[in-house]
Amino acid sequence: MSITIEQYQQDFINHLRYQKRYSEHTILSYNNDMDSFKSYLQLNYEISSVEVVKPTYVRSWLADLKEQEMSSRSINRKISAIRSFFNYLLKKEIVKQNPVASIISPKMPKRLPQFVEQKDTNHLLTNIEFGTDFVGLQEKLIIEILYNTGIRKAELINLKESDIEKSNNCQIKVLGKGNKERIIPINIGLLIAIGNYISEKRKVLPLQENQLLLVSKQGKKLDPKTVYNIVKKHLTKVTTIDKKSPHILRHSFATHLMNEGADLNAVKELLGHSNLAATQIYTHNTIEKLKDVYKKAHPKA
Repeated sequence: MSITIEQYQQDFINHLRYQKRYSEHTILSYNNDMDSFKSYLQLNYEISSVEVVKPTYVRSWLADLKEQEMSSRSINRKISAIRSFFNYLLKKEIVKQNPVASIISPKMPKRLPQFVEQKDTNHLLTNIEFGTDFVGLQEKLIIEILYNTGIRKAELINLKESDIEKSNNCQIKVLGKGNKERIIPINIGLLIAIGNYISEKRKVLPLQENQLLLVSKQGKKLDPKTVYNIVKKHLTKVTTIDKKSPHILRHSFATHLMNEGADLNAVKELLGHSNLAATQIYTHNTIEKLKDVYKKAHPKA
């Protein structure tokens, strides 16, 4: 009896969710990638059994994606999803080999992360009027936390009031990817802004157990789209860069630290990166800035 992808797909997804602790966004993407691969095999080769999947079938699928002008980044993610699935089946001894093992991922074009110029973030946080009511204080605080700490959007949304250290050490506790906890120092100005926001929030909402720091006026968890729209709205006032998302503030945080001479390993720890390679991309931004300074200032440039 042949074993189909369908039979083990949900088990694999549960493995990613409960053992690997992947984010729901990644899990959804992997699940969609598997559905795409499964449909391609059925439509083009009339097969569904995992035992008969060959590297040539995988290459044919990838070639089809390339013809659809799919980006190398998206194709690489799909390769990763299918490779992980067959590795899972290998450990379960369902298959004897991984048909994706010999597949070479397409090269990714080098792309430096966009960031907001330091003068523009300073202008946004010192000269732009946000308002002093609950909504105004919250919108400004979202910008301040993202830029001052470099945390991810999901990490921001899940921050609790109890994660803010208000005693001798000004710092916040962040639960990142893979449920890894890290401590990020904050300045007194941000601590005061958090305190002002909480005071205003108490006028609107009663104190709740395990209170989330940032909530809607109804006391509910903020929607990721809401946070995105808030950041985009305010960044539009100060910058013309293409992307104006919460992640751009994370890029800005890291780039500005590197421009000021911060240690690469320290920035890695602040960002919660698992390896240094993910952080090193910000050194390229610093080098580009140095080149620009050189061209403008050196008489022989």
